[in-house]
Amino acid sequence: MERRLLERNKVSTTVYLSAPGGRFRRCQARNLSAMGVFLELEALGLPAGSVVNLVFAVSLDNTVRLHRRKAVVAHVDVDGAGLMMQGRARYNRPESSPARSESL
Repeated sequence: MERRLLERNKVSTTVYLSAPGGRFRRCQARNLSAMGVFLELEALGLPAGSVVNLVFAVSLDNTVRLHRRKAVVAHVDVDGAGLMMQGRARYNRPESSPARSESL
């Protein structure tokens, strides 16, 4: 049974992962949503529930933008690890216009 809240998209994005106090390790994201990511990586050595730091390197035209997030290790298997992002995803939502008063 699928437990994800949001659909994940197939990607091939470089992500740097570190456990608190550890060095960054380069990984490849294979699928991504606003709330989760699956990273291809060798043995992580972190149990489910561990908090890690992620840095996504996103290339747009001639610019590379870095997006930093904290995440929790949700599961680990032979191919990599599924992580759940912490905090809010930063994206713009359309603002609703305030109700106009008919009386002047």
